[in-house]
Amino acid sequence: MSRSFDVLPLKQQRGDILRFLTVPYSIYENDPNWVAPLLYDLKKVFEPKNPLFQHAEIQMWVATRNGADVGRISALIDHNYISFHADQAAFFGFFEAINDTEISGALFDAAINWARNKGMKRILGPMNLTTNDECGLLVDGFDSPPTFMMPYNPKYYADLVTHAGFAKAKDLVAYIVPLSKTPLDRLARLAEKTRRRNPDLTARAVTKQSLDRDINLIKEVYNSAWEKNWGFVPMTDAEIDFMADRLKPLLVEGLVWVVESPTEPVAFLLALPDFNQAIKPLRGRLLTPRALNLLPQMLGWRLPKFCRVVTLGVKQGYRNRGLESLMLSEGLKVGFKIGFTAAEASWILEDNIRMRRVIEVCGGHTYKTYRIYQRPL
Repeated sequence: MSRSFDVLPLKQQRGDILRFLTVPYSIYENDPNWVAPLLYDLKKVFEPKNPLFQHAEIQMWVATRNGADVGRISALIDHNYISFHADQAAFFGFFEAINDTEISGALFDAAINWARNKGMKRILGPMNLTTNDECGLLVDGFDSPPTFMMPYNPKYYADLVTHAGFAKAKDLVAYIVPLSKTPLDRLARLAEKTRRRNPDLTARAVTKQSLDRDINLIKEVYNSAWEKNWGFVPMTDAEIDFMADRLKPLLVEGLVWVVESPTEPVAFLLALPDFNQAIKPLRGRLLTPRALNLLPQMLGWRLPKFCRVVTLGVKQGYRNRGLESLMLSEGLKVGFKIGFTAAEASWILEDNIRMRRVIEVCGGHTYKTYRIYQRPL
């Protein structure tokens, strides 16, 4: 008996990209926690001019039934990841589907068959699109919206993924740090002790004005500090420039820090206001009168009450010196003055015990868990 739906491949062109990106709207129509990403920004990620596609290839599919799109999935092969890890793995990502294992299974089959035909030995995900982007399937912590640049999905997605033969590869955790309970005085003392013990190191804030000259320092720290992390793949200069161009308008002075020795950059912290609080009413579209509500936040006149610590890393030779606490102390101190009530630190590998302890010293506790799945091919 023929199935009642079709799974259609899409091309990497504007019309198909927009179709792919709008699939979730009907799925999350009645979900109060979903935040539609800004389409104008997300479209850039899929366009061929994204420097990721200088070393990666992608395929997208939608599942359609009775004239309506009811699911989607992407599959990506990043040749830099394969070279770096000697791992013939593809990534699946941007998975969305109604609660129907036949439809979700057909989407996974499309991605799996594509990856297998390309010679891959396993498939990992969800990665939207790589480990340098949004990662993981939400498996715990469904009672609140996602923060900026973090994924979100219905509870039933975990059943759809495991039904398709996937098993856990790694969990990623998100911490909530209530600033009212953060021991700022203790952190300040730790920061001062770190400065005394490391007089050759200098911590300074990165601003929108300094970003163009600081970006090379950030690139160096990013690709060195995370080199040994599970699933990490170095970003090219063009990829980091691409990301910086997207994030530059959102930077807030005092929330981005770099630590330098006399000869090299050694640590980096990036935190951003949770712009999802302003974006949510826009339903992914800037061409709406509601976008005027976002303008004061983009200009820094009024900021959300929540922020996200996106990235915090220290080069191998400079760990265990307290630099994480130093940067977090400075960032949280600024956040407290701005009026943030809480910060999310995400995501952290479940087995990154050292970083988890640093965040717990700051008063953080886990409140969301995301899972990366894998399946051999």
